[in-house]
Amino acid sequence: MKTRRRGIAVLLTVVLLGLVLSATAVQAIDLGDILKVGGVAWLVTQYGDQIDGFLTSALDERDAAARGATKVVPILSLGGGGYVGAAQVVGSPENVQRVKAVFQVEGRYGNIRAQVLLPAATDRASGRPDRAKGVGVSAVIEFQI
Repeated sequence: MKTRRRGIAVLLTVVLLGLVLSATAVQAIDLGDILKVGGVAWLVTQYGDQIDGFLTSALDERDAAARGATKVVPILSLGGGGYVGAAQVVGSPENVQRVKAVFQVEGRYGNIRAQVLLPAATDRASGRPDRAKGVGVSAVIEFQI
């Protein structure tokens, strides 16, 4: 029964995500953005291990795999449009375990573009993020909102 409910939830999420990605009505964009952010974050949380394995394999084929513990967490980008997706973090196992999300803040100053990637021990965008020290970002996959 629990497996069936999970399957139905995944199916509904995929259907809703498909509708959001194909939405063209102006009224649907705000709701669509909310659904897209929530849906992608949920998918990253549920399938983070599989995404992590894919990224590690892809990077290893090019002799660029991260050394140390890795984990895939949701990423939220602010300031340069709006993106949501997944980020692979790398570091010592105890530091990587603390990471719940990565926040990306972008800014432009004339012809200069600045990006800050902040691995955080919280997954909430409100308030001051609790920075997870000793962790770096090795890969980013994003979808524009």
